[in-house]
Amino acid sequence: MRKKLPIIPIQKPFVWFLKEFASFIVYFASYSKKRIMVLSALFERSKNKLVRFFLMKRGRYNRPFLHLTTMAVLGLGVLLAPVIAETFPLFASDTSDLRNLANAQVGEQSISVGDDVFATETSEKPRDKTVVYAVQKGDTLSTIAKKYGISTETVRWANNLTNDDIAIGDELSIPPVTGIIHKVVSGETVYTIAKKYDTDPQKIVEFPFNDFANPETFSLVAGQSLVVPDGVKPSERPLTPRRQVYLVQGPVSISNAGFTWPVSGGISQFASWYHMALDITAPFGTPITAAQDGKVAVVSLGTWDGGYGNNVWVDNGNGTATHYAHMSSVYLKPGDGVQAGKTVIGAVGMTGRTTGAHVHFEIRQNGVLVNPLPFLQ
Repeated sequence: MRKKLPIIPIQKPFVWFLKEFASFIVYFASYSKKRIMVLSALFERSKNKLVRFFLMKRGRYNRPFLHLTTMAVLGLGVLLAPVIAETFPLFASDTSDLRNLANAQVGEQSISVGDDVFATETSEKPRDKTVVYAVQKGDTLSTIAKKYGISTETVRWANNLTNDDIAIGDELSIPPVTGIIHKVVSGETVYTIAKKYDTDPQKIVEFPFNDFANPETFSLVAGQSLVVPDGVKPSERPLTPRRQVYLVQGPVSISNAGFTWPVSGGISQFASWYHMALDITAPFGTPITAAQDGKVAVVSLGTWDGGYGNNVWVDNGNGTATHYAHMSSVYLKPGDGVQAGKTVIGAVGMTGRTTGAHVHFEIRQNGVLVNPLPFLQ
């Protein structure tokens, strides 16, 4: 017998639709609630494991993350390039007008090149790892070291050489900076490694290509390679301390450039390509004074801030700015005026990326970091 279909009253189709829709909403809400409860239970069981995993690995995987992010940005740029070119004529493929403008500005001036225009030179860009160099005719350990901007001892230590004898075709490991490449063993810390190689632990954590399991505690993973800047092979360490202590007295007098030392102490780290600043050690809480006249521009408190911790930027005018980092306390606010050698900005501390009490002092000119030492002498 054929089943009869429900009869929908012709005079009230809209009322029937609303009832059916309401029934569907009630069912969908009940179903969704059950699924959300199940997913929530699964998340609660696994979230702690995920949190521990990412906290442990964030230092190890920061470089792959940055690489993937960079590739994503580049890919997005390639996809959007045609749209940008059509929207903004400046980026269009037809650059004849721009070329004509450039020619008009240059005039009849020509560009001359030397005979060695096609000569190959060693790249001077920062290196993050050890490279292999094949010895060529006329090379010596000292010339190779000079070519890569490191010490002769560094090349000798990296290749376990007992003398300077090398032959054409020999392959030498060239570290990225003067110092030691150390393979971490279980139980070691940046402090024990720095003591072993007679260097400052702050130099190890400041080297931008050293990875840490936790960037805030500088924890290490057994088996990883660590660059130890200015490290010395223990067997060749002199009887007297190799590292000279440079003491600075500040604030005292104003230099010809209008600067004074922000604090009295010892220079534990000078300016380099990966650390364009001065690290001046001083007891915790030592007052930090303004190095030059100006006005407080930025105050950052209670944050990691890229490793600077509590820090202050002072606008000194004429495109110059001074930066004081790792402070325990800050006594000023944005807009306050400062006077060189007199106004106390804050106190020496250990906030941010630091292994000991010191002030990290930077000078920027037109937005570019410069070596502060010439301004202070």
